[in-house]
Amino acid sequence: MNSFKSALIALVCSSLFACNATAPNIKPRDGSANITQGQAKARSNVVSEVDYQLSFTLTGDTRFEAISKIDFSLASTAEALTIDLNQANISKLLINGKSLYPNYNGAYLTINPLLLSSGKNTIEISYSREHSTNGEGLHRFEDPVDGKVYLYSHFEPAAAQQMFAVFDQPDLKASFQITVEAPPSWQVISTMAETHIEDLGDSKIWTFPATPKLSPYNFSMHAGPYHVWQDNSGKYPMRLFARQSVAEQVNYQDWFTYTKQGLSFFDDYFGIDYPFKKYDQLLVPDFLYGAMENAGAITYSESRFMVKDTMTAAQRQRLAGVIMHEMAHQWFGNLVTMKWWNGLWLNESFASFMGTLATSEATEFNHAWRSFYASGKLKAYQQDSLVTTHPIEVPVASSNNAFDNIDAITYSKGASVLMQLRHLLGAETFQQGVQQYLKTYSYQNAQLADFINSLAKASNRDLSQWTQEWLYQAGVNTLTAQYQCKDHRISKFSLLQSAPSEDFATLREQKVQVALFRAARHFIHHSTTVAVTYKGAITEVPELVGEYCPDLVYPNFDDWGFVKVELDQRSFNTVKQQLAKVSDPLLRSMLWQSMWDSVSDGHTSLKQFINVALVNAPLEKDYTILGQVIGYLTEVQKNLHSMAPNHKSYATKVSKALTQMSLRMTMEHHDDADFQRRWFDAYISLASDNAALGHLADILAGIAPIKGLTISQDLRWKIIIQLNRYDYPNSAALLANEKQQDNSDSGQKSAIAAEVSRPQASLKRQWLHKIQDDSRLPFAKARIAMDHLYPSEQKLLSAATAEQRLDTLSEIDKKGPVFMRAYNRALIPMDCTNANIEALSEVLNTQTGLSKMTRRALLEARQQEQTCVSMSEALAR
Repeated sequence: MNSFKSALIALVCSSLFACNATAPNIKPRDGSANITQGQAKARSNVVSEVDYQLSFTLTGDTRFEAISKIDFSLASTAEALTIDLNQANISKLLINGKSLYPNYNGAYLTINPLLLSSGKNTIEISYSREHSTNGEGLHRFEDPVDGKVYLYSHFEPAAAQQMFAVFDQPDLKASFQITVEAPPSWQVISTMAETHIEDLGDSKIWTFPATPKLSPYNFSMHAGPYHVWQDNSGKYPMRLFARQSVAEQVNYQDWFTYTKQGLSFFDDYFGIDYPFKKYDQLLVPDFLYGAMENAGAITYSESRFMVKDTMTAAQRQRLAGVIMHEMAHQWFGNLVTMKWWNGLWLNESFASFMGTLATSEATEFNHAWRSFYASGKLKAYQQDSLVTTHPIEVPVASSNNAFDNIDAITYSKGASVLMQLRHLLGAETFQQGVQQYLKTYSYQNAQLADFINSLAKASNRDLSQWTQEWLYQAGVNTLTAQYQCKDHRISKFSLLQSAPSEDFATLREQKVQVALFRAARHFIHHSTTVAVTYKGAITEVPELVGEYCPDLVYPNFDDWGFVKVELDQRSFNTVKQQLAKVSDPLLRSMLWQSMWDSVSDGHTSLKQFINVALVNAPLEKDYTILGQVIGYLTEVQKNLHSMAPNHKSYATKVSKALTQMSLRMTMEHHDDADFQRRWFDAYISLASDNAALGHLADILAGIAPIKGLTISQDLRWKIIIQLNRYDYPNSAALLANEKQQDNSDSGQKSAIAAEVSRPQASLKRQWLHKIQDDSRLPFAKARIAMDHLYPSEQKLLSAATAEQRLDTLSEIDKKGPVFMRAYNRALIPMDCTNANIEALSEVLNTQTGLSKMTRRALLEARQQEQTCVSMSEALAR
């Protein structure tokens, strides 16, 4: 809008009537795209019965044109009303049929109440806007292979306003009816199936029916010359979309198989048919997250779910699990939606829980709960042990803070808590409560109390204390078995529960299984299991008195509870000496974690863990546990790199041992593609000495083949990145050649990863400048550069810019949460020194205006540094 119009509107607002868009006692909006919970509640108190009619004209250029028509009811005209629309060029505004200049600040329009009526109103806005390039709003991507343009939308938490005019908050559900004019070769996909396509020759107009009531972030529209696969063999029609240049990499049969299995499972479990009639899924580039549950048109990240190779078992399982997760959201999240962003955790926790349950019961991956433990749950334990831990349910001040606490506590602790609640109430009772909740609140918004009350009613049990302990109190408790033996029999047995600190002192009630084991010559014998509901600091277990004195006790057998297990000394010694003899894979997985926790908690030295790992990792026959153990080994090497120059000779010795073990196991598993690939991936990531790097170069050149192993394009890039990371001779030339051979989007991003990881000071500074200051660098590529700029062994190179990165952090922080999630994860300086701990503390003490997200990242970085320093000191003893 030009300055004259802005001045005119300001004059009118100041002289004729108030233009505040707030109710009494609610602060005015601050001119940004964000809205506080109080402001959103004030708006939903007066606005209802919202319907959107949206029209888009798409050409493939960097801008699009659109018209947003909003019909709504207004309960009161006492206060001005705001409508969200981000960075648009408005050409026309009609309010109840009258053309007016818009009072628009680039983030929202302020509508004077004298222009509105109590009751029905219609506002129509014509505008144009740049496509987004950061993964939000209506994102535009140009394929580097063939130049074709693809669009997809992403709105969570509050980015629908980057595409159309909207009341952008979850508790103002609405119907969405759209028409889209697009190039004739394009597909257009939305929540509903199109009802009509009109061919105009040089374009087509797609018409879609009105959706059921949805929150804005659940709606979507995607367009482009997507390749489409279709399967109508199930109860609901299914389609899958991907870019044409990558279509050959898509195993569409797996997608349709898992989708059909999931839809059947959830229809039955929820007792409500899938709400959106057809099931579309799209693989899209530059995606910010793993996937997004848009109603009826789910988007998935290409980089996570597309490979230039045969999918491994782990990749197929991950695909099945994420399909189930997003599918669960169609009921829990889309059909019934939270009122405000403090309820986002319940959406994600429930989808994580239900996604794992469906994967374990409806697909071939019946070990899904073990995989959940080895990945998600362990991350939740780690997150819940940090100084920045938080309750599962937390207040969210504004839409800008919606993702401040979206982490492993939100997803995996929440899912674990729901799982143990299911054990506490019983599986059938829990299902009945879920079904009642969904039926009662279909197409509405609900709150945590509504969900808990449904479960309480089904179980005829008061869950208020459980809710308070588990959802409103932070921290993970530790459980230890304490027992005495007399004449080879247990004479006394107790469970001891402890809290992590005085700040997080809650002791909780939950139901677990306590299992006893005795060591034999060739195996660990499982002798006894009892179910125990414990609470408080001490719980006696008289059922175990009289049992044979065990060599191993595990007080959370089968992983019913959310609790860290600290092994008693007798059990810990048994595990160190005989871990491979434990036949139960879930128990073995949990025992590995107990040993790693002992290192992290300072009870065991890193050296002791490494010795156990070198003996037992090659003996591991379970694919899921092997991935868990390799994760520990990778973390071991990273820690040793961080401790440099201390322990250099030991670090070199361990690194060679781990590398040689990985190569040996790669060769031994030539008849098992999944195991071989998992070990070979470890070999690549662990290789750091000249012998191993030279061997990788020979494998890449085809002169040192490994029996059974095919070097795909994905593996070629992994090797090239590792060779460049250590500046192996001729690695730069290998990078340049591979970059010419593979000009795909994934190839370009892999080339960036290889280039930025090279240990060259001038190169690092150039890329840091691009990341911080070059707005022309697409965010998807900036994110790759951040992740690879400072590998753990390049401490001196990181230190060269560490002061600059900390000094400019407050300015960089203004780039917003999308950018800062990636920046904080990768570019907060880490050095494993007391000096860096002091530097981080200085930033925390002096840069008081940092966002909550960035401050939290600094606190976690400092704690990680303190742990590293402690481990280094322990290793020296």
